[in-house]
Amino acid sequence: MNLQETLEKIVPLDEAAMEYSRKRWDGIAHPLHSLGKLEDMVVQAAGMTGNPNVRLEKRVLVPMCADNGVVEEGVTQSGQEITALVTENFLSGKAASSIMCRSVGCDMFPVDVGVAAEVGILNRKIAYGTKNMAKEPAMSREQAIRAIETGIEVAEMMKEKGYQMIATGEMGIGNTTTSSAVASVLLELPVEQMTGRGAGLSTEGLMRKINVIKKAVALHKPDKNDAVDVLAKVGGFDLAALAGLYLGGAALHIPVVIDGVISATAAMAAAAMCPLAKDYMLASHVSKEPAGALLLERLGKEAPLHCDMCLGEGTGALNLFPLLDTGLAVYHSMDDFGDWGMEAYQPLD
Repeated sequence: MNLQETLEKIVPLDEAAMEYSRKRWDGIAHPLHSLGKLEDMVVQAAGMTGNPNVRLEKRVLVPMCADNGVVEEGVTQSGQEITALVTENFLSGKAASSIMCRSVGCDMFPVDVGVAAEVGILNRKIAYGTKNMAKEPAMSREQAIRAIETGIEVAEMMKEKGYQMIATGEMGIGNTTTSSAVASVLLELPVEQMTGRGAGLSTEGLMRKINVIKKAVALHKPDKNDAVDVLAKVGGFDLAALAGLYLGGAALHIPVVIDGVISATAAMAAAAMCPLAKDYMLASHVSKEPAGALLLERLGKEAPLHCDMCLGEGTGALNLFPLLDTGLAVYHSMDDFGDWGMEAYQPLD
């Protein structure tokens, strides 16, 4: 599907499936809504899939991997070579997210949308990294659309492989700079409020990062009402591809899990293109990065986890799966009140 076709396929959640799921929760032998967000997530997943018999056992983490030309400005503690190194560790199973995937029963499908080196994962490289947004637009509009449509293509591939849920991840040195820039424009909030230390910047480094973002935004004047323009001018290939992954998931009725601040920025861009896409997203955790809570609030999401995490790669999203598993175990296996010889709880005014 191209971008326009995808947007046209995104429809509201299935209210009948959600109502059936709510009644199932209310009927099982437990105090009403006593499992809180676990119940809410299952109900939402029923609406996403159109099936109250919610099954999310087959899941996959999709890290979008790309480099960012803005690292030339000294906004990171490490160089671009780390992007290729970690990307290769996805395959060898040594990356943090790879280890977590094994522990929670999740497959991994990393995608190269712009790594500045040759790596052995699915090659959908738009270019060998973006341009330096402090000097010129990060990419052309055509490249941004191509990256978004790559995300849509990957969502289609995951659907064909039978995956029932997608967790989002990323790898790309410099992408906290691009995500801060995109988030600042889309949320219309000061750069200082949206920018953190990333992978351990000093106070001096943080100020340099903030000034670089301000310079890029002032230079290119991205249109806050056009998410593709924002991604093209001050974003990254990974952000654009993740935005496409959210849109593709929504069009195909696959729940997509938001990871941290970079993933949430991409979710914000997807929601700007199609507000209905938000309904097909589940938040995992509140990132330690300053923009994390602000982005989730604007997306209308309440994350169940508060872990002070900011590693990226999809590590926060993966930690949602054990919660979902315990909630779904109760949803599918617990008896109703009649089986226990009890009267069902009644809602109180």
